[in-house]
Amino acid sequence: MTVTNSDKDRFITPRSRYYGEFTPEQLAFNANLQEFAQRVSLICALETGGKLSAEDAYTQIQALWKGLKLSKKNLLDAERPPRPDSEQG
Repeated sequence: MTVTNSDKDRFITPRSRYYGEFTPEQLAFNANLQEFAQRVSLICALETGGKLSAEDAYTQIQALWKGLKLSKKNLLDAERPPRPDSEQG
């Protein structure tokens, strides 16, 4: 059995299907949230295994958190124009 790079990528960074209310912004934020969770998990594993100091792990997770907050602000909290199918008249 041959293992390809895409098989390794799917194993290391699996993506879950999105089941929430669909909007492009919700879908994009969900992808960002999943990436955040994967990276935090990896950082925690590196720190637990002694490959990363607790301070470095904290700093990296803090930076990831700031990026996720910015993503939420830009994608979910931003004013969106009304959708054409919801216009009355």
